[in-house]
Amino acid sequence: MLTFATAIFFLIITPGIGVLTTAGVGAGYGFGSGIRFLIGLFIGTNAVAIFVVTGVAAIVLANPILGPVLLYASVAYLLYLAFRIGWAGSKVAFVERQTPPGGVGGFLLQLINPKAYAVNTTLFSGFHFMPGNLSMELALKFLIINAIWIPVHLIWLWAGVSLKRLDLSERSQSLINKGMALSMLIVVGLAAMKG
Repeated sequence: MLTFATAIFFLIITPGIGVLTTAGVGAGYGFGSGIRFLIGLFIGTNAVAIFVVTGVAAIVLANPILGPVLLYASVAYLLYLAFRIGWAGSKVAFVERQTPPGGVGGFLLQLINPKAYAVNTTLFSGFHFMPGNLSMELALKFLIINAIWIPVHLIWLWAGVSLKRLDLSERSQSLINKGMALSMLIVVGLAAMKG
């Protein structure tokens, strides 16, 4: 279970569209709008996990044409996002919008987020710690994932709200971007080793 929890922590904390958008909502619109967005993101995250556990995602990914196309598109998307973050220049590369996306926006974002499917597939198809009781293992996995997901995303929201208040140097902002890009590349590497 400790290996499972460690994998969750690193897969969830690494920059992806969900956490970056969460930080962006915090930076752009404050804590209240960020919480509303996070509620939708949370519901969407669990919906994706249910699609993975029930096999809906597996049916789509098992298609000999559609499965590889979606896998390569997800990896390409993660590489693209890492590039955009790492070479964003001196501005912190958080996603900005004209209006806060709200709960519905958070929910819909997770439904189209390739990292959410990749992470949930990795977590639910591997790291077996109760092979004799699959139902209990699944329940514990949902509990552990959410127990880590919630504080990690609240930290990203707080970071976005806090960074807006800081007057960081261009060098510091660039270093933040490079660190985010490196985290994304680690996720891509883990996904490639899994596949």
